[in-house]
Amino acid sequence: MSSPETRFPFRFDPVFRPLLAVLGVRPSTAWVVVSDRELLIRYGPWRLRTDRANVTGVEVSGPYRWWRAIGPHVSMVDRGVSFGSSTAGGACLRFGVPVPALAPAGWLRHPAATVTITDPPALARLLAGPDPS
Repeated sequence: MSSPETRFPFRFDPVFRPLLAVLGVRPSTAWVVVSDRELLIRYGPWRLRTDRANVTGVEVSGPYRWWRAIGPHVSMVDRGVSFGSSTAGGACLRFGVPVPALAPAGWLRHPAATVTITDPPALARLLAGPDPS
């Protein structure tokens, strides 16, 4: 029997809501779910799915500059993906094995993902805890 999932909604800055809605990113389509075995990020039409054990580190960070945080984008420095809806802050998740998220067919893989959820410290605590498997 698996343990329940923990869901983290994205934080939305009101000024960016209209732009993000055009991209299909709304509170009803943007969240992070952690189960005993899996991490799933949904950001509008984009998805990132990996084994929970693939998460090797979590850093709480922010605040961010809007042009680096809002919308889906890839860092030119480390190829990490950002799913941003707020400049207030977020959590950067590091992966042992890079994962697909933005590009079709998974040809671009990301070593990290930043998410601007409502409670980054809670996500960091959950993922830093012992692996229940």
